[in-house]
Amino acid sequence: MNGICDPWWRDWPTPRAIIFDLDNCLASAGEIGREICAPAFAAIRKASCGILSEERLNAAFADCFWHSLDSVAAKYGFSDEMRAVGWKYFSQIEVEGALHGYADLAVLSELPADLFLVTSGFRRLQTSKIKALGVEALFRAIYVDAIDESNRQGKQSLFELISNTYRLHPADVLVVGDSFESEIDAGNRLGMRTVQILRAGVQRTDHAIHHITSLAELKHFFATPAN
Repeated sequence: MNGICDPWWRDWPTPRAIIFDLDNCLASAGEIGREICAPAFAAIRKASCGILSEERLNAAFADCFWHSLDSVAAKYGFSDEMRAVGWKYFSQIEVEGALHGYADLAVLSELPADLFLVTSGFRRLQTSKIKALGVEALFRAIYVDAIDESNRQGKQSLFELISNTYRLHPADVLVVGDSFESEIDAGNRLGMRTVQILRAGVQRTDHAIHHITSLAELKHFFATPAN
């Protein structure tokens, strides 16, 4: 796929809105620290009863900072009990104190578009992360795709909700995030322009239309082309 400096992208309209992911896009999911997740990991390990090796458990726990617990449980073959105890503990986790996020967060206030935040995970944890970052005022609206609620909508439905509520054409919207399986795929399905941000540890996917390494590169989408 093409990068942001390829001339063809100039044929697209200037974005009216940008939808951001949270984890590993605006802030490292690992910034909360493994300690806050330790009780959940210990409960899952105990419930495993040897079903998963220590090596596989550790790999699953590391993946929890990149993917939601439901997808991690499916990938690593958690038993029903392992999944249930993990769900119980993770649903109660809440960040206390401040988070800093990535060093380029100040760029958000400089982007001449409506900004939206859509994040997946446990509602209490994701809401507390947003509060700890202190970024609420930067966004026109914030949505939590809560995996622990029965009426979970999913990112694609939430992107559609934003588009319909604010009368946005798909071509007017940038979707910025790290994960192909989540926000990149949802944006592609809706015909929105997808931008993968290649934070440390993020695996590049060619399914995104554009790739950036810093939020500052989003300013290119608003630059007036030279004649």
